[in-house]
Amino acid sequence: MKGIWTHRTVLLNEAIESLQINPDGHYIDATFGRGGHSRLLLSQLSPLGRLTAFDKDTEAIAEAQTIADARFSIRHQGFMYLGEMPAASAAGILMDLGISSPQIDNPARGFSFRGDGPLDMRMDTTRGQSVAEWLADASIEAMTEVIRDYGEERFAGLVARAIDRRRQERGPIQTTAELAEVVASAVKTREPGKDPATRTFQALRIFINAELEELQQALAASLKVLAPGGRLVVISFHSLEDRIVKQFIATHSREVFDRRAPFAAPKVMQLKALGRTKPSEEEVEGNPRSRSAVMRVAERTGEAV
Repeated sequence: MKGIWTHRTVLLNEAIESLQINPDGHYIDATFGRGGHSRLLLSQLSPLGRLTAFDKDTEAIAEAQTIADARFSIRHQGFMYLGEMPAASAAGILMDLGISSPQIDNPARGFSFRGDGPLDMRMDTTRGQSVAEWLADASIEAMTEVIRDYGEERFAGLVARAIDRRRQERGPIQTTAELAEVVASAVKTREPGKDPATRTFQALRIFINAELEELQQALAASLKVLAPGGRLVVISFHSLEDRIVKQFIATHSREVFDRRAPFAAPKVMQLKALGRTKPSEEEVEGNPRSRSAVMRVAERTGEAV
């Protein structure tokens, strides 16, 4: 049933404007998704410009293949492979983190507790363990750690023990509705308007896709791939992602002195922080899923590493 799940690109114009497009430049959309940013970026390139996109979701790859433009290429890889691009080859890199609306809204992908489906949650369904497979064998200690660290769930231990009891009594959890029911039995209180399963589902999705580790690798690679003067634009949707991005930019936006050589010249900063942007009230009203978005922008300084 292709096409019934739509996606509204968050901070579309703001992100492309922040890249300060050079029409002849080479740009990287590290998270193609459904291509909103890529299409607008392409519209601003000259015949000499190029755009390379990454995505590990097979549905995103299918969408990308509908773009008939010689300036555009798509790689069926996560953006952890950004470092494979030539050094100093990119005039700008865009990372739009998180998951797209079609992934959330399609029950068959298993990302959401709002519709029952197989408990999968893999971005790339062609490889790796599903959440159901991991939960079938994970220890209580491992489940507690994942749900606590990636979901910031204060009832992580209770949720893990509830999952273990469910496995022993009725066998492994196979669907999103089953998991949501188990979590609700363990999480007795929650913020107004927030489903008890929200944090657990977030934690398992982030863990099974190694999202934070991949983000850290991609950010590190951006220092190599960005040309001096190139822009890094990152849109995140929860505090764990934004904290990593904020700390990365801060770390590389200051001179570093070697305490062992106090008279040596400091190591020059590699990035210049250019601030953060939140969606406008109008955007949030039209697309409530944009509410938590934070966009951070930095510019590559000095020589490529």
